[in-house]
Amino acid sequence: MDASNHTAASVSIYLDVDGVVNPFSPRGTTDWGGEWAIADAGILDVAFAPEAVAELNELAAHPAARFVWLTTWERLAPEFLCPAIGLNGQDWPVLSSQGWDQAPEWWKLVALQKDLAATPSERIVWLDDQLSEDYDARSWAEYQRDRVLCISPDPRKGLSRRDLAAVRSYLG
Repeated sequence: MDASNHTAASVSIYLDVDGVVNPFSPRGTTDWGGEWAIADAGILDVAFAPEAVAELNELAAHPAARFVWLTTWERLAPEFLCPAIGLNGQDWPVLSSQGWDQAPEWWKLVALQKDLAATPSERIVWLDDQLSEDYDARSWAEYQRDRVLCISPDPRKGLSRRDLAAVRSYLG
């Protein structure tokens, strides 16, 4: 493998579900102008924008991308959510809150940092509706400078075209 191929697979993308892929009580049309789709994910119904799922599937096929589940759904995301909405994330690594959810820090930040220590990435994308609310996560991301792209969508709308275009641009 030459150096350019090594560099190409260097962006870890951490994906939340609720408020990001599955908005809370969405109203009106999606950011793409279509209707919200509703799917039975086995444990609950989820709302999603089919166009956002299609774009996530395209991004996941990008040679620079390494998608990782970082959601309270944990293993339920690949097992139930993916087949219900057509997201090709069944084989993505899943980070767990186990052991971290009792710490004073946000468990997702701790799990992400642990994952980066085990599987270093040159750059990081973090997609979570709670990012704008967590001071420690924002401070950590600011310290990383241009190494981290944080996107905190409106939890009632989920990922937008603009959000996913920013991820695509960041991937190169």
